[in-house]
Amino acid sequence: MKHEPIDAVELLIAQHRAMEGLLKHVKEETDSGKRSRLFAEAGDQLTVHIKAEEDIFYPAVNVARTEGDLLESLEEHLSLKRLLADLLALDVDDKLFEPKFKVLKEQAEHHHKEEEEHLFPVVKRMIGQQQREELGRDMLALQHELKAAGEPREAVRNETATAAPLA
Repeated sequence: MKHEPIDAVELLIAQHRAMEGLLKHVKEETDSGKRSRLFAEAGDQLTVHIKAEEDIFYPAVNVARTEGDLLESLEEHLSLKRLLADLLALDVDDKLFEPKFKVLKEQAEHHHKEEEEHLFPVVKRMIGQQQREELGRDMLALQHELKAAGEPREAVRNETATAAPLA
């Protein structure tokens, strides 16, 4: 089955909105079981999104005019991974879960805003539609592969020492 081409920037923006909606649902959910399941889903979505950016998107758009933004984004990813790893070790009913989750949500939203306002406009000017569609296809393939392997969120526990390198 052939998929419609999707621009990498448009894919990432759509995933940002979906992640923000999912994080809002986690925050608002009062049933512990449902909240735990929603949080696991959010953790998986965040992890595969970050992995696709770090492994495919950032290396492809790394040029002098984007390097500062990319290095900052990688540090923001590290912060998000650390928060996610901390949250994975907590029960959703733990008194520390709520404040730590709030910080994760705020940092994710800040990261999305930074990328959309600073990085993505530069990428759209630098990289043609066809290449952005190839990147989108590659990122989706990696994300599907990570999800198929099961519980991608668990991988962040081993990725909290330093920011991912800018390949």
